Amino acid sequence: MRGRFVTFEGGEGAGKSTQIARAAEWLRARGVEVVLTREPGGTPRAERLRTILLERDAEPMPQSCELLLMFAARATHLENLVRPAIARGAWVLCDRFTDATYAYQGGGRGLPREQIDALAGIVHPDLWPDLTLLIDLPVDTGMARASSRNGADGPDRFESEQQAFFERVRATYLERARAEPARFRVIDGSLSIDAVTGAIEAALAPLLEASR
Repeated sequence: MRGRFVTFEGGEGAGKSTQIARAAEWLRARGVEVVLTREPGGTPRAERLRTILLERDAEPMPQSCELLLMFAARATHLENLVRPAIARGAWVLCDRFTDATYAYQGGGRGLPREQIDALAGIVHPDLWPDLTLLIDLPVDTGMARASSRNGADGPDRFESEQQAFFERVRATYLERARAEPARFRVIDGSLSIDAVTGAIEAALAPLLEASR
């Protein structure tokens, strides 16, 4: 079987963690080797960078630092986990990828797209997802969901942003989906959990058939 790279995208509270686990179960039941991972993170070094990116600290993080750390984590993640898994025929299901960088650092922070383009060209010029599942829902709904799951430590550095930030994130995601309809499938995240799962399975089925 041919290895595949499938990414799950969406704003805060979209339900990606639940759906990526369900998608993995569905694929494994059909004989597919699945590797579950996330960004930033996925490998020990990338997870350490994730901690730096998410922690709230007295020292402000410049936007350029945030962007570079995202791609530093991505570089080690791709080389040490994602590419080897795809090469051996596994399906990699990843919670966020570079589309999230365009949405959060580009749309949310307002960094120039050209800067993200340049770093993507360095880190993964030859690798983009076979399929990107964008779980979309209104920002206020997602923020309410996210706030209900915050633990004792409270929201992380991104979850602490204001609604206008997340509105820009959502708009950028949808803009990217419109620009690349062959790669993206937009899933209505306001539907029931089971309905979202069904829509994701329907999107995965043709890719699975083409991989056999």
